[in-house]
Amino acid sequence: MVVSSCFANALSLSSLWTLPLASKGKTIGNDYPLVLVHGLTGWGRDEMGGIKYWGGLKDIEEDLNETGHRTYTATVGPVSSNYDRAVELYYYIKGGKVDYGAAHAKKYGHNRYGRTYPGIYSQWDRNHKIHLVGHSMGGQTARTLVELLKNGAEEERKHYREHPEDVFSPLFQGGKNWVHSVTTLGTPHNGSTFADEQRLAPLLQEMVLQGASVSGAKMEALTYDYKLDHWGLKRHPRESFLTYAERVRDSSIWESEDISLHDLTTWGAAKINQWVKTHRDVYYFSYTGKATYQDRLTGRSIPRLSMNPLMRSSSLYIGSYKRTSPEPNIDERWWPNDGVVSVISAQYPFGHPYKRYDGNVQKGVWNHFPVHSGWDHFDLIGIGSADNIGLKDLNRLYYELACNLHHLPK
Repeated sequence: MVVSSCFANALSLSSLWTLPLASKGKTIGNDYPLVLVHGLTGWGRDEMGGIKYWGGLKDIEEDLNETGHRTYTATVGPVSSNYDRAVELYYYIKGGKVDYGAAHAKKYGHNRYGRTYPGIYSQWDRNHKIHLVGHSMGGQTARTLVELLKNGAEEERKHYREHPEDVFSPLFQGGKNWVHSVTTLGTPHNGSTFADEQRLAPLLQEMVLQGASVSGAKMEALTYDYKLDHWGLKRHPRESFLTYAERVRDSSIWESEDISLHDLTTWGAAKINQWVKTHRDVYYFSYTGKATYQDRLTGRSIPRLSMNPLMRSSSLYIGSYKRTSPEPNIDERWWPNDGVVSVISAQYPFGHPYKRYDGNVQKGVWNHFPVHSGWDHFDLIGIGSADNIGLKDLNRLYYELACNLHHLPK
């Protein structure tokens, strides 16, 4: 069993935390698979010239599988809203044609149906649960999916009551206790102040272009997919990536509230936190990086020299930004950050139950681990981190994360 390997190896690890591996001499645990959910501008395993979102030049999914932790990588819209991404994630895991819902599609003006997926874990149900592991926006997406599974979508139920002849997706029915745990890494649970000032859009494109340069792929032929078919933004045959990217950039979708740039603002995240609950029968964990230090003269948070250069400007902005209106109030507590997300935003959603992880895990509570000092937003997934945190530390992070999840009782 997976947990057995964690027992065998735990004593040899220089752990970032202590794993509570035994209970009255009995082995406990589960063998539910891990599903990795990428964040903003993320990509699939067959994109970006072989550069893995989860691992960069290494392969976190493959490494976890080799150590006995069954793991899958999901792929959803890299710039879509958390609602649309959560719907896509459901079908990507379970299989089937993506149905965003008749009411939702009408409200936001996009197509109701999307792509068809074979399903990476088609047996998924209440007897075959999963662990969702999300980086950055992927954590918000994972939480949103749990909410839809649990409580469905009332606007879609209302539509079906009024149009019983129409198709009704099982996702929107609710009542599905299919997720055992949610783990987030560098997730802007309470939004990013950098997104508030509409400064995120240029950074999005730069992230993709930098990823392409790392992979060595020619820009014109780059295999990167925005997955915005439901918005009518499918890449044309033989269309260069740059032309495709310009069409996406110049589209009116960015003015919608059904898009990533809205969800990542502090007020957009606050709306999500109101309707997406922390459920009593689900385990929640969060990991946070901090790649800044406090300037002695100004008190502001300054990026470390080891921070990825792409995030230095955003880090400086976050590390000095204040406001009293509109809500939420932003003060000095928001300044320490990983380059994109404030530490205070990544630990837990405001207004939800939380506790510092101390080895005693509680269901229905955000168990947040100690801050990983020196780790920036990309270090948490191993992109560009070989000279910073080191591959040994990255391997240890994910091995212990998986052991922690597979130790949880069913």
